[in-house]
Amino acid sequence: MANDRLLWADDEIDLLKPHILFLEAKGYEVLTTTNGQDAIDLCKDTTFDLVFLDENMPGLSGIETLNQIKALFPSLPVVMITKSEEEDIMNQAIGSKIADYLIKPVNPMQMLLTLKKNIHKDEIIHDTTTSTFQQQFMKISQQINEAADMDDWKAVYGKLVYWELELEEAKTGMDEMLKQQKTEANNLFGRYIRKNYLSWMEKPENRPFMSPDVFKNTVFPLLDANETVFFIVIDNFRFDQWQVIKRLLGDRFSINEDMYISILPTATQYARNAIFSGLMPLQIQTLFPELWVDEDEEEGKNLNESPLIQTQLDRYRKRHAFSYNKINNNQAGERFMGKVKSLLNTPLNVVVFNFIDMLSHARTESKMIRELANTEAAYRSLTESWYKHSAIAELLDFLADQSVKIVLTTDHGTIRVDNPIKVVGDRSTNTNLRYKIGKNLNYNPKEVFEIKNPERYGLPAPNVSSAYIFTSNSDYFAYPNNYNYYASYYKDTFQHGGISLEEMLIPLITLEPKKKPV
Repeated sequence: MANDRLLWADDEIDLLKPHILFLEAKGYEVLTTTNGQDAIDLCKDTTFDLVFLDENMPGLSGIETLNQIKALFPSLPVVMITKSEEEDIMNQAIGSKIADYLIKPVNPMQMLLTLKKNIHKDEIIHDTTTSTFQQQFMKISQQINEAADMDDWKAVYGKLVYWELELEEAKTGMDEMLKQQKTEANNLFGRYIRKNYLSWMEKPENRPFMSPDVFKNTVFPLLDANETVFFIVIDNFRFDQWQVIKRLLGDRFSINEDMYISILPTATQYARNAIFSGLMPLQIQTLFPELWVDEDEEEGKNLNESPLIQTQLDRYRKRHAFSYNKINNNQAGERFMGKVKSLLNTPLNVVVFNFIDMLSHARTESKMIRELANTEAAYRSLTESWYKHSAIAELLDFLADQSVKIVLTTDHGTIRVDNPIKVVGDRSTNTNLRYKIGKNLNYNPKEVFEIKNPERYGLPAPNVSSAYIFTSNSDYFAYPNNYNYYASYYKDTFQHGGISLEEMLIPLITLEPKKKPV
């Protein structure tokens, strides 16, 4: 604090000597002036960390002085001090981006608080966050080791995401400690999935909330209550990415936040089709073979989503009309927004946004995108930037003024991979790096979760001898031929299809517009 320099402009500055002495005793250097013009000139000649500015001075008013200082030094914090409690003056000051607004008579502790908020905030947050995380570290480790059911794992993952964002904001340098905890959590979560997944498939009544349950448990109750529902799916959308976007929605929506677990493979062809059909993939293939596309077929794997929704509505005898809308680019978003008002009369409106999935794949293929999203924090930041300028932000802004319910979710998440493991397959083996399906797969069974009887797991088998294998944690598959090249090429890319907290525990959010003031 010894180097922090303050400017205090007040035409009665002599009466404020006790306050100045208090601040100097706290280590601040305080320069003073009695008018606005001198304050502006001093700001031009001297670097200040914060300015205290009286609102009512002779010559230039406090507001006029504030505007000129802000025009010259936009990032310099200015605190307005005034005897006036007039709302118009408050609005002008706030509109001019003041750092704080104090009403006379001010006391020294008020001033110290505003200094801490505006000059030392980052330092205080850093120290407090570091101390709190150090205290919580062992509790989180214990929580990870004792996790016994899906509610426990949801709590673990929620806590890890919370601290990931907190440590990122506070710049504590403790990210590596948290990364180690997340790795340990994913190791144990992988064991939990391998131990329980088959029983969930064989006794669906005992399974946790999974992809086929989303419509039945979340959408249908709203439709039955005669709500107009917008069901929004952001492909490849993680819980941490939701937390970043959530900050932008709290002012306009009441938010009910939960997670559910994606089926395996955590890939669009399987997980999203399971959501829209309310069925496991093998059930889709058996009941509606014309709507299922096998891995080895060239046809797009998610072209039948609208008819799959219809099959689920029919099966549950829901006679609700619905619209289906897929948005892959800005032009599609503009077309959709052009017709969205007409959809308010449709009970169910399904909207699929594919940007995050495209971003994930583009990061793998594009050197420029890799540079822009070279860390988890940068990947989240890119998501936030996309959202702010996307059709989904425009859509939610519009829906915030309507009498609707919004269900916002995804089909699966994604994980940053960094550990290649070898697999051998024939030409019919799929290309996904987190799971493989094939007839003659060769691999180390200790490194994967293997499914040799897919039908027991609700999965189609393209051939009699087909098997599925899944990576967990941050592993990814690489073929032995040209191994070093591909292991290096895909290292630190974002992939999905396998077993991890990031891929399987995904957001399920219900948004309700807040009531507008009468």
